[in-house]
Amino acid sequence: MDWDWIAAVSVFALAMAGTPGPNNMMVTASGANHGFRRTLPLISGITIGVAVIMLVVAGAGSPLVADPRARAVVKWAGVLYLLWLAWRIGNTSPNTAGATDPASHPLTLAQGALFQLVNPKLWAIVAGAVAVYGGAAEKANPFAIAAVFAILFGIATFASTAAWTLVGVGTARFIRSERAMRLFNWTLAALLVLSLAPVLVE
Repeated sequence: MDWDWIAAVSVFALAMAGTPGPNNMMVTASGANHGFRRTLPLISGITIGVAVIMLVVAGAGSPLVADPRARAVVKWAGVLYLLWLAWRIGNTSPNTAGATDPASHPLTLAQGALFQLVNPKLWAIVAGAVAVYGGAAEKANPFAIAAVFAILFGIATFASTAAWTLVGVGTARFIRSERAMRLFNWTLAALLVLSLAPVLVE
């Protein structure tokens, strides 16, 4: 494990965390409807969940994600949960002109963390990262490798979800009607469902 390896893993982590997917669609919707501060617990939960899963899988090795039965359970549990999240996002009470509704409740830290257990995109990323980059650093201490994986993916996830939350916050400032906000919410819900396409066709 050297600086070239760390740089390669960092670029991979940022690229994977930054692309549209379930986590980023969730925080964008939350940022638009609840603001950045109230979305911070969700951001933190997602970050913790990603880091812990990466730590465990990188420490235990790729066989943990190689079992087709385990992948099938994660896949369909994730699909069902994402459909529920899409419905919840689409039915969020509209707030306009950047306003937040204290009576509405964004997803919590625990929900953000636990969702990672059934996040199909994350498990695909984890399996690929451990298979490709774990082998490249096989001479290093396995616990050190797992810790570095967790730290790098945690940082990338926090940066990405924070940025996507700000996209949601910024977009909401230009939405002046409940109808437009409702359309925005359903658009994000549809994008969340579309993010399932790669999972369903694999």
